[in-house]
Amino acid sequence: MPTNITIPAIAESISTGVLSKWYKKDGDFVQRDEELLDLETDKVTMQVLAPEAGTLRRMAGEGDTVNVGQVVGAIEAGSAAPRPSPSPKAAPETATPAPASSAVAKAASPVPAVAPASAPAPARAASAVEIHATPLAKKLAEEHQVDLGKLTGTGGGGRIREQDVLAFVQARSSGVAAVATSNGAAKPAPVGPGAVREKMTPIRQRIAQRLVQAQHAAAMLTTFNEVDMGAVMELRKTYKEEFEKKHGIGLGFMGFFVKAAVSALRAFPMVNAYIVDEGGQLLIEKHTSCDVAVAVSTPKGLVVPVLRQAETKSLAQIESGIKDLATRGRDGKLGLDEMQGGTFTITNGGVFGSLLSTPILNSPQSAILGMHTIKNRPAEYPVGSGQVAIRPMMYLALSYDHRIIDGAEAVQFLVRIKQNIEDPQRLLLEV
Repeated sequence: MPTNITIPAIAESISTGVLSKWYKKDGDFVQRDEELLDLETDKVTMQVLAPEAGTLRRMAGEGDTVNVGQVVGAIEAGSAAPRPSPSPKAAPETATPAPASSAVAKAASPVPAVAPASAPAPARAASAVEIHATPLAKKLAEEHQVDLGKLTGTGGGGRIREQDVLAFVQARSSGVAAVATSNGAAKPAPVGPGAVREKMTPIRQRIAQRLVQAQHAAAMLTTFNEVDMGAVMELRKTYKEEFEKKHGIGLGFMGFFVKAAVSALRAFPMVNAYIVDEGGQLLIEKHTSCDVAVAVSTPKGLVVPVLRQAETKSLAQIESGIKDLATRGRDGKLGLDEMQGGTFTITNGGVFGSLLSTPILNSPQSAILGMHTIKNRPAEYPVGSGQVAIRPMMYLALSYDHRIIDGAEAVQFLVRIKQNIEDPQRLLLEV
């Protein structure tokens, strides 16, 4: 009896996702716990593994929107993996062993986004007469006089959904044909000369919603300062090799800023707090730990994993933790719990060359620190000497919710970070 492949429950707030990638073709043999598909939700991308060994039967295509609990495929248990031809009994012991079957190799090539024109049609499309469509799709097709036989369904088993009909109608009104790949995944559709439209990924849609929500819900303000990076750069230059040799991790700038932020958060705890709305009553939620979120840019959008209890970690532990979160974030390997519950965020636009910006709050947090690129500029050095020298300077930006953080508090918070970076010994002495 076939074993169904179902979309697992991820979190209470997530009910749908997009099947973004199949790792195996229909009819391939798969091993138990082998990677089958990527599921992309509005918060995280996760992999679904094979529940057992057998032959794969796909029931949904790449690009399909699927629900938690939905069956997207099945595995025919008991089907055997292809085996190489046995060597003759009389073969000498020194005979070269047959190569392992490529059908069971884990590194099998993923299914192409668009099948070649010469590829045979799937078995489910063998009947050109029978049209599979949802009742609503049929009703819409009748209302808009759409021939369902001209559409390629993006639902499970190639079924035509109401979205397919609406897309066709919209494309027809724009004077272009609806476009879909042979496996049902939507391709960018042309809307005119030099322009195409494509569907937003769930993660990008969620980012858009959260950014707009942050701007509408908070009284957001940004204050700026600049920091001389000379002391940290000199410290890093002196101990970089020794640090890496002892701890097995590079010594970057982010670790210093996390330590500096933790020091400032302890001095100004309201920056580490939330505003919570309970039935129209605004409450202040204070936090004893500094759970610092670090913004990471990925091919699918911005993710903000959280470094838990940063106040308890050494510089080496912070650098190691950030590297691990950033690597898994770019690879889509982060869990949902690793991107929730942060109390303060740091974002570094300097890695892309940004000189100055006003970062947007990571709701429900009350503040976010923006780092920027380091530029040699004239500055007073030493401070108080009245002399000017060329120094490696960085602009810092602190965006904050003015409902909970006063301007004076925000300015002093940023000054504390500046002091910690310009005089790193403060971090060691905790002053």
